[in-house]
Amino acid sequence: MLTCIIRYQIDPTKKAQFEQYSRNWGQAIPRCGADLIGYYAPHEGSSTLAYGIYNVASLADYESYRARLSADPLGRENYEFAQKEKFLLREDRTWLKLASSPHGAK
Repeated sequence: MLTCIIRYQIDPTKKAQFEQYSRNWGQAIPRCGADLIGYYAPHEGSSTLAYGIYNVASLADYESYRARLSADPLGRENYEFAQKEKFLLREDRTWLKLASSPHGAK
């Protein structure tokens, strides 16, 4: 299992647009085959950092998921929404694998 953590730098005056974007992904991402952990908007501290986190089984599964997401009507609409509203200033993806499993084992 791989975890993708997307770190966004957002326009702090457009937090509401990022939250709408996040809700849309909350529908489209699971439908297209990734295990969505969630999208996180600024609350305290930085007003410009936000995150999206989801799991996929492998990079090959990620490529299939991305193809489905690109073909998904809400996925396409969400990409266009972000381009139009320009609330995403930067987007970085990091791929991690769980190193602490099994949790609590002695």
